[in-house]
Amino acid sequence: MKKVLLSSVVALALLGGNVMAEEAKAAKAPSSQSVSASAVTHGKAAANAKRDDIKIVQEAVDAVRLTQEVLMTLSAKEVDKDKAIKTLEKAIGKLEVVMSNPKAPALIPLSSSVVVSEFPGTAYDVENAVITSIALLQNKRVQDARMIVQGLKDEIDLITINLPLASYPAALKLAAKYLHEDKVEEARRVIATALNTFVEVDVITPIGIIQAQELIVAAQMAAPKDKKLALAHLAAAKAALKKAEALGYTSISDTTYQMLTDAITEIEKEIRGKNKPEKLFEALIEKLREFKEKAVKSVSK
Repeated sequence: MKKVLLSSVVALALLGGNVMAEEAKAAKAPSSQSVSASAVTHGKAAANAKRDDIKIVQEAVDAVRLTQEVLMTLSAKEVDKDKAIKTLEKAIGKLEVVMSNPKAPALIPLSSSVVVSEFPGTAYDVENAVITSIALLQNKRVQDARMIVQGLKDEIDLITINLPLASYPAALKLAAKYLHEDKVEEARRVIATALNTFVEVDVITPIGIIQAQELIVAAQMAAPKDKKLALAHLAAAKAALKKAEALGYTSISDTTYQMLTDAITEIEKEIRGKNKPEKLFEALIEKLREFKEKAVKSVSK
């Protein structure tokens, strides 16, 4: 009984040692899933860094706040026209400070934010969702289809709300003119319209492409010592690109999704064989970097 017990203890110790060794190995070599998650974190950090670089023009923010006060004054039961005029003049004065700068851009940033929208499924799930939404639309179930289509996003958005310098100050001056002419309702309408003319600019970065970037770099690092892990990273990179393509993220690059996939397949062959894929990795990383830069879209709304 003691011998059996002792053997069991030794076996458990050996097993524990193996488990610890595997855990240590795993800790040194991140899985494809953790690399993909890290890519999203890095992408969000990069977007936040760009967000921090956006200079919010305080005078423009103040002008908008004052304009909102004017609208509230003009919408009250008893309109205080004199107060509205004074507040409007302050707002116009704030914008004149902005316009006095010869380098003032056409769109003045008022606020910015970063939004991450991850699609949890695969390219196959995207294709199924598209087929389902088309079927719903054919049966006039528009709202059900809309709910599906709204979720077909896998991107990091840097969103900036901007004041259009070409039209906003002119609208405030027109409203002031109306108030001096006792045309309160006309002034209120102009102000309300002006406050709805802000321009939203979205800089969209597809998550699948930045995930593929980091997975390929991870595969390059793993290839000399752990071919199995390198191949797993490359397979995950293919899947990430396939999902990005299924979701309709395009690039103006001469490189295509098919070319990138073929390049990954070529590296996989080299890793399974006896040749060294270093140069192939370097070429692919450069192609993907350029592809990603030209896949980032800026959309005005």
